[in-house]
Amino acid sequence: MELVDTHTHIYLEDFKDDIAEIITSAKAAGVKRFYLPAIDSSAINQILELESKYPGICIPMTGLHPCSVKENFEEELAIVAKWLQKRSFVAIGEIGLDFYWDKTFTTQQFAAFNYQMELALQYQLPIVIHTRNAMTETIDAVRPFANNGLRGIFHCFGGTKQEAEEIINMGFYLGIGGVLTYKKSGLGEVMAEVSLEHVVLETDSPYLAPVPFRGKRNESKHIHLIAEKLAEIKEILPEEVAGITTANANKIFNFTL
Repeated sequence: MELVDTHTHIYLEDFKDDIAEIITSAKAAGVKRFYLPAIDSSAINQILELESKYPGICIPMTGLHPCSVKENFEEELAIVAKWLQKRSFVAIGEIGLDFYWDKTFTTQQFAAFNYQMELALQYQLPIVIHTRNAMTETIDAVRPFANNGLRGIFHCFGGTKQEAEEIINMGFYLGIGGVLTYKKSGLGEVMAEVSLEHVVLETDSPYLAPVPFRGKRNESKHIHLIAEKLAEIKEILPEEVAGITTANANKIFNFTL
């Protein structure tokens, strides 16, 4: 069973003492590639170092996370733009809107999001979207860019069936992770009505570990639990879920053997 973790932060300090074991155990569980979303400029060196150690396996993105949008956001965006000029990345992410913790920089979040979507169109790259307590605003912000050909993933999707349909109609994928295994999330009912042709799998390690590891450090090897839960919901084999979602990941990230 070949799996792809489309969203994992295994470059963080949480994994500094056992990253080799993390990679090995995930590969043993069928994970072939790990896509690494950026948070801000402080993460880029760790991301590229991991890429250097595991070329073709750990694959970097660049971008400014909405929770990292502060007073210096323009400087951070300039760094993103500079890196895009220097080398290739598979996507711009994770970017978006987050109104859960703090709305102090709401205007700046919109500005940063729009600017990075413009960069994605310029460089013909997909985007990986973070949205929390801002789904309607995020969809509305993305729509005009999607109409101009922008594509990507709504990472950690946990919305309604209607929101899923709006996202799919824009040509975007739903990133499905450990939340699918949480009994009270309601995501299983939504996913029962969503075609796998619009889905990719992710862990968001070290966050949002699936049951039975909820509350513990998440790892990419746990992605098989998400595939198995989705297979249960769809009443198909996990291998079929893996095959379809991996093909989707390959398509959005333009991966070829």
